[in-house]
Amino acid sequence: MAMTLRLTPEETEKLRDFAASQERSMQEVAREAIINYIDQDSRQWALNSAIDDLLARYPDTLARLGQ
Repeated sequence: MAMTLRLTPEETEKLRDFAASQERSMQEVAREAIINYIDQDSRQWALNSAIDDLLARYPDTLARLGQ
């Protein structure tokens, strides 16, 4: 699906310079950055979810460990 990404002139220049230094297209660099951000955010969400689950399942045990 096509999408328009609007960047400031400064952001565009930074992206252009970085892509050139990597000998890659701006589109390729932007897509990879977005995918990496989503993957990182997904891992953080999974960790937070696991912590919430542990807090709900073992409140007494965790309270004793905190003493």
